[in-house]
Amino acid sequence: MTDVTAPVPPPADLVGRAALVTGASRGIGHGIAAELLARGASVTITARKVPELDAAVAELGEAAGAPERVLGVPGNAGDAAHRAEAVRATVERFGNIAILVNNAGINPQYGPLVDADLDAVRKIFDVNVVAALGFVQEAYRAGMGSAGGSVVNVASLGGIRSTGVIGAYGASKAALIRLTEELAGQLGPKIRVNAVAPAVIKTRFAEALYAHDEQGVADGYPMRRLGVPADVASAVGFLVSDAASWITGDTIRIDGGTMAAGRHG
Repeated sequence: MTDVTAPVPPPADLVGRAALVTGASRGIGHGIAAELLARGASVTITARKVPELDAAVAELGEAAGAPERVLGVPGNAGDAAHRAEAVRATVERFGNIAILVNNAGINPQYGPLVDADLDAVRKIFDVNVVAALGFVQEAYRAGMGSAGGSVVNVASLGGIRSTGVIGAYGASKAALIRLTEELAGQLGPKIRVNAVAPAVIKTRFAEALYAHDEQGVADGYPMRRLGVPADVASAVGFLVSDAASWITGDTIRIDGGTMAAGRHG
């Protein structure tokens, strides 16, 4: 008799496809890389810190039982030379770039926008929005434009509704959602471009938003828990698969019911 409570393994529907996941040494990006590997893809991950990147490459390769399907390229998403190198290395190692997940993001600004350091705001937009477009351009020129593929931009629920304390970050994610829609209109039918908009996911990046009262924050969601990287990863795995072949220009909220309940996430 089948145990209906056992986790269902993801389908091996991405075999032969290479993916580039930015900002993937930990957190959401790491979860997405693991999901794509489990579905059979070969995956390049990027991160700024070499020791963390090397550790993530080793961990992902061991978990997938296929270290040859994981490549790490260190660098800053805001650096044009790094973007070109990450895409070039992916194609050179795996033969194609069929999937791009723009996950790298920063948020060095907290508090009222009227007090914000404008240089910090510019940096947020450069990494969270401009760099995402830069990666799309590089992937397009490296073969995705002719062979086709799928792009997923990791936005945020803060790009859909006000955040209160991380306004510049939220504004950058709103811009990323609009960028997603523009690219979907321009790059179809060969390239699909979608976004995901998570609420608070239990990661080091978002820790400041829940560490003061984790259970209290979790209780504010209809699902009564915080999100975890796997919640985002499974949605991304679906969006880049052929099962989502008529979905483009969309943004999927992954918010534990926050918007439905009219609460802030």
